[in-house]
Amino acid sequence: MRFANKIASSALCMFLLAANCNSYPAHAYTHVSKMDVVQQTMENEIMHAKKLVYPALVNIFVVFRYYDGGRAHLDLAGGSGVIVSPDGYVITNYHVAAHTTHIVCTLANHKSYTATDIYNDPLTDLSVLKLQLPKSPHPIHLPYAVLGDSSNLQAGQFVLAMGNPLMLSSSLSFGVISNPARVFTNFTGTDIEDQQLEDGQTTGLLTRWIQHDALILPGNSGGPLVNMDGQVIGINELGGDGMGFAIPSNIVKSVYKEVRHTGTIVRGTLGISPEPVKKMGRTTGTLVAAVIPESPAALCGIQPGDVILSINGQPTNTLFFEQVPLFFQIVAKLHPGSTATIRFLRGSTIHTARAKVTTLEPSEGKERQIPVLGITASNITPFMALTSHLPNTNGVMITGIRPGYPVEEAHPKPQEDDVITALDGISTPNPTALEGAIKNVVNHKHVVMSYLHNNEKMLAVLNMQQNNSSDSDVEIPQAWMGIKTEVLLPQFAKTLHLTGKNGFLVTEVLPFTTAAGSGLKVGDVITALNGTALDATNPADEGMLMQQIQNMNVGDIAKLSVIRNNKTIDIPVKLQNSPTTASEAKSYTNDFLQCTVRNITIFDRISRHWDASQKGVIVSNTTEGGWANVGGLREGDLILSINGKQITDVNSFKSEMKYLEKSKPKVITMYVRHHVLTNYIFIEPQYPAPGSDLHITKEKKK
Repeated sequence: MRFANKIASSALCMFLLAANCNSYPAHAYTHVSKMDVVQQTMENEIMHAKKLVYPALVNIFVVFRYYDGGRAHLDLAGGSGVIVSPDGYVITNYHVAAHTTHIVCTLANHKSYTATDIYNDPLTDLSVLKLQLPKSPHPIHLPYAVLGDSSNLQAGQFVLAMGNPLMLSSSLSFGVISNPARVFTNFTGTDIEDQQLEDGQTTGLLTRWIQHDALILPGNSGGPLVNMDGQVIGINELGGDGMGFAIPSNIVKSVYKEVRHTGTIVRGTLGISPEPVKKMGRTTGTLVAAVIPESPAALCGIQPGDVILSINGQPTNTLFFEQVPLFFQIVAKLHPGSTATIRFLRGSTIHTARAKVTTLEPSEGKERQIPVLGITASNITPFMALTSHLPNTNGVMITGIRPGYPVEEAHPKPQEDDVITALDGISTPNPTALEGAIKNVVNHKHVVMSYLHNNEKMLAVLNMQQNNSSDSDVEIPQAWMGIKTEVLLPQFAKTLHLTGKNGFLVTEVLPFTTAAGSGLKVGDVITALNGTALDATNPADEGMLMQQIQNMNVGDIAKLSVIRNNKTIDIPVKLQNSPTTASEAKSYTNDFLQCTVRNITIFDRISRHWDASQKGVIVSNTTEGGWANVGGLREGDLILSINGKQITDVNSFKSEMKYLEKSKPKVITMYVRHHVLTNYIFIEPQYPAPGSDLHITKEKKK
């Protein structure tokens, strides 16, 4: 109504101005009359749209479950929704209706119905609910709204936002569309930012939001965005600072129709991370920035740097970031299990590949409470396995630990994000299997739990108070052996059929070390060093082995007596010096791009799961506002190539930067690895004038 008030104010000002002017009073009154007509017309359109949708508006009250501190909690919340069918189907946000134990929907006429969540879709942040209508001899006539077409929306169109702001039921606000196809990029506009829901799920992969300025506040989530024809053209999702963002109705319709037809949502994926091609000087295709390992794209030979031209004959043109969701929509429509024909460009040659499509899954697993162990846990999705550097999706990831319960009191103490793989030798590939294993061991006095902690295959005794172990990752400045161990406690020895044996269980053999080349394996039990028995039986003995190694010299041969497969063997390991750390690595600062890079260390290769052949330089710093920072280069990125030339180390990076500063290309293209994925960064610098001192660089050698 602010629009109408402004018009009325303008009309009043013009009327007063005319009243004080003796020359044109009739003209002034005529103008006021026209403004009144505009105001009345606008109010009529608003009331028309309200009449068609407002009765179908529902205010949603929920009791929801969340997990914290190793157990489940319940809380109250509210949101909005809209009825879209005469039999009582309701559309709202996933972040409103997911994880709920009770849902009540109240209509504008104050009638209330309980509802069940039919399907929750975090990838679009949408949920489909069904009102539970009472049995009655007379049919219940529910009001419902029509889902409109969001494909031709334009900036400037009037819209109404209806919902439950701040729990103020059945409210309406007015505004205009600011942008009908909004995506969220970082400040420099070089990358799309992930949108995460409160439960950690990534959303918006397929969405170009409708940005508008109709006031929405907490509680409006899930409510309809309505055009002047009384059609729902969006579902409001988030807002703030005078801006609101809604999920387009065409996405809503596709989710709703598939849920009504099949009861679920199935989407395809190829495992490709796309980027626009405009800065490459292209007007067609989609740049492949990253390929997920073992994904359909990887298995059929697609590589980062390829440009996808079409999928099953459909062009895939991504010039701008606003078109990235359209690429994902094309892929999502592929049926899992089908074969997609991909036409792509590599260099100057066009190739064709055939990829077997797999299912696109939510990013996070479904969390649940395991009360007996005192934990909350979830299954492992492919995305979780990728980002956590897990070998596969087998196991149960710990998401919370409750004080005073078996897992919290175990030794060594498991942590959040550790993965339970077995209980007393019973495999636990998923939460259901874990609950089954618990039933078999719940009455045991002690239970040995197998779990993964980072790269280590660990064992822990549950229901047993233990002191904290010392940190085996402390840097040793003298002689060093690249292994991690834990004391062979009597309970471990019994599980491993080594009752009566003392020593250390090898939990990890670090790659690229002399220990790795010696034949030592995870699961070996070291019982003696240089003929001297290692009488380690409790956690206090954790540092015994490393202390004895530290007393030796670099280059000495440590003779280990090892039990493997119930047989004792001798393994000699040549001791080496502690590897170079990140702070000791050779580095180079380029003042033109204003960034610092350094060489890769052995610890980088281990922590990031890189093999010995991995080349490149790690970005250790970028200056805010510098060319590298503005272009999207981030601290921790691994630079693999610059303008197509491979970067192997600091020296090659330094050489290439000197060449670029002389040749002054318009665009500097960097191919980098950011976390677990690769992407392209396009830096468009302004070069300094000759004689400038911006070319001064600093180099540190160690």
